[in-house]
Amino acid sequence: MHIRPFRTEDAAILEQIFHRAVQATAREDYSQDQLNAWSPVSAGPERYLNRITRGGHQVWVAVTDTDTPIGFIELQADGHIDCFYRDPDHRSARVGEALYEALEAEARTTGLERLYVEASEAAKRFFLRHDFTTLERNEFERAGVMMHNTRLEKHLR
Repeated sequence: MHIRPFRTEDAAILEQIFHRAVQATAREDYSQDQLNAWSPVSAGPERYLNRITRGGHQVWVAVTDTDTPIGFIELQADGHIDCFYRDPDHRSARVGEALYEALEAEARTTGLERLYVEASEAAKRFFLRHDFTTLERNEFERAGVMMHNTRLEKHLR
């Protein structure tokens, strides 16, 4: 596995990774209704491309030796970590660690002073292990279903 920048042709598989990760990995912490509200179906590559292009996201992709994407992480210019997902079939490959290390190294290189994220329960556990602090729990409605996540931050200086 190695980490490389996002390529347009990655969009379709990243959208599939997102959907599969929500439906499989988050199952321990969220009800099926919540999972379906979060990601009812894979939305397709155009939606993903539009979202990251509009948002000015910097995206890193973890790929296998055959250049097949197995995870991704997104950073916005203000230090917001937007999406961070790993293919559920690659749990033990240190995918999340490698992606986060690449993101934090870039954030430090570009002079960001703070990273922040609205994290699912599983992601919250990951970020707490990487010295993020909890700011607040967010409750919100999506597709008529009550959801929650946690806002965390990490100061880099």
